This record gives sequence, structure tokens and C-alpha cells, in this order.
Amino acid sequence: MDVEAKKIRVGVIGANPDRGWAARAHIPALTALPDYEITAVGTSRPESAHAAARRFGAAHAFTDARRLAEHPEVDLVAVTVKVPAHAELVGAALAAGKHVYCEWPLARTTEEAAALAKSAHAAGVHHVIGLQARNAPAIVYARDLVAAGHVGRVTSAAVYATRDKGAGERIPGWAAYTLDSGSGAGLLEVAGGHTLDALQYVLGGISDLSASLSVQRPGYTVAETGEAVEATGPDHLLLNATLGGGAVVSAHIHDAKVTGARTRLEISGTRSDLVIVSTGASGAAGVQIGELRLLGTPAPGGTRQELPIPGRYRWVSGAGPDTEGFNVAQMYARLAHDLRTGSRDSPDFEAGLRAHRLLDVIRLSAATGTRQSMAENI
Repeated sequence: MDVEAKKIRVGVIGANPDRGWAARAHIPALTALPDYEITAVGTSRPESAHAAARRFGAAHAFTDARRLAEHPEVDLVAVTVKVPAHAELVGAALAAGKHVYCEWPLARTTEEAAALAKSAHAAGVHHVIGLQARNAPAIVYARDLVAAGHVGRVTSAAVYATRDKGAGERIPGWAAYTLDSGSGAGLLEVAGGHTLDALQYVLGGISDLSASLSVQRPGYTVAETGEAVEATGPDHLLLNATLGGGAVVSAHIHDAKVTGARTRLEISGTRSDLVIVSTGASGAAGVQIGELRLLGTPAPGGTRQELPIPGRYRWVSGAGPDTEGFNVAQMYARLAHDLRTGSRDSPDFEAGLRAHRLLDVIRLSAATGTRQSMAENI
């Protein structure tokens, strides 16, 4: 593909026209960007695949992900299905020699993620993991302010991140699988992965940690069927950690927040502080979804106020920053630049693998009740 002269042709796997993250975020993001064209869609059933093609203007509809990936009019494959299927579908795209954007988590297990990272490196293609909070304007601006010394030496960070998922007694059938600890799509993996990756993107890596995981709501009813389902995956994470630079971190991440679900990351330094907070209804879904505000003191000793985010941090004009897919659109904009210039600034599968390994260390600490070093466990 001559990416300098043509639109980047995308095949979206998991493009259910009636619901799902592709329809809510990926499709709006891609249609908002002039660099892309959706040429193929894939779902598990012929009728939904053809309906998706009609709705989203794609020329080709597939139920076979391998055939979608191998089609000559697909340059980039976006994998937006349930986590347990990621390894197979990403593997098919890599085998076809196509660029890949995979939703986070990269895979169900760290072993699967490591295999995908190795295959992606061998394929020589661009591979992107959907840790899109890294592209939120407030996150990128905060990272630059910290690097420029705005807060002085970072001394601590406090995270409070909650979602309203599971706040009632009933759960939609499509989400019931995430309650299983083996699904790779529970609170720790999704909310924990996105939130802690954003924290480390701004402040640097965690060096050691102590963690606790718990299940506070052990059972639900599937809304559509009335079936009882057991929740074996944790819905609360408590974390005490140290960053590589010596700053201390405390974090409480949990699901089933009945009211006021939101994300707040407060960074304290020797000169001033910064606070990243979610806004609007989408703020209940996590740091990666919806608009974030940045609060801080313009000068040491000043009054905390909202800091205007310079326009250079918004790379997308066709989608509003308060929409679910805005940060995904920001990710696609960065990927388009990578594909056209040969740069590799987007978070890749190696970044995804590092995030998986962090979650493994959290599990180990919670299981053993002991503090764990990242260096000793990687």
C-alpha cells in the first residue's frame, strides 16, 4: 500500500451494527478522519455482516476473519471483539501481513499477548493496542507539563477510578462473560489496565507494588434471561505502589459504583499539583472514554483552576471531545501519521505486553499478600 497517496483501507472485525464498541467508537472515529476508508466489516453472522456493510458503507462483508484480513482492499485490520477471541483474530491479520489495531486487553493471558507481540515484530507491520487514554488531550498535556517541571519533583499520585458497570442486580447478556475471572475482560484488566497505563504514561513506570483484589458483588442476574451468574473476577482493586522516580502511588479502582462513578488522578509535586478528572456521563465508563479536564495551579502557590488545553493536543476536528470515540479517533490520527511517515509513536503490542505483565504482578501480590518488585517479576 502506498499510504502517502491513498486512503488507509480498514477492515473492522466485530462491527455489529446494533451494539458494541466498534459501532460506538471505531466506526465514528474512522468516518471522522479523512485518512481512512472502511472497506470491509466482519461479524459472526451473515445477516449482521451484510447489515453492517450497508449501514457503514463498506464494500465487503465477512463472517470469516481470515478472509477479511487476506482481502486485497484491506490495509489495516481493527479487532474489536470479545477478549478471548483476540489471539486468533489478531494472528490471522498478522499472518496476512496486515497492520493491526487491537482493542485492549491485547489477549486473554500474558502468554497469548507475548506470542502476539513476537509475531507482530516478525511480521514487520504496524501494530497498535487500544490504550487510547494516552491520546486524550488532558493526559498528553499533563505528561508534557510534568516533563517540563511544572509540578517540580513528583512526590505522590492518588487515583480514584470507578465505573457504574454492575451497579444493579442485573447485567446485560453481552457483558456477563466479563464477570468470569478467566475472561481477561474484568475490572482488573479493563479499568485497571487503562487507568494504570495512563498513570504510567504521565509519570513513568511502577517499580514495586502491594495490591489487594476483592469480589464485593458475587452474583448477578442476566437481564434478558433471568439466569443467575456468579462473579468470580474482582470488582475492587486497592494498590499501593512506588514509581521509578521514588514517588508513591495509591489507587482504588472499582466497579458497581451506584452514584457518582468517575475517574480522578491527582499528582502532587514539590512546586504545585495537577488533577485529571473525567466529565459528563461517559466519565463513568473509565479514563479512556469521554472528555477529561485538567486542573492545576498556573504558578507555584497559586489557586487551583482549570487549565486550558492548547489546541495542538486535539488532532481530530470531525469528532467532539465529549464523545465516546474521541480518544479512539485521536489514536487513529496518530496511527495514520505513523503509517504515512514510518514513525512508531502509537502504543504497540510491546506496550500492551508490559501492561499485561503489570497486571500479573498485581495478581501475584494479591494472591501472596506480599509486596512485589516489577524488575524481579518480568
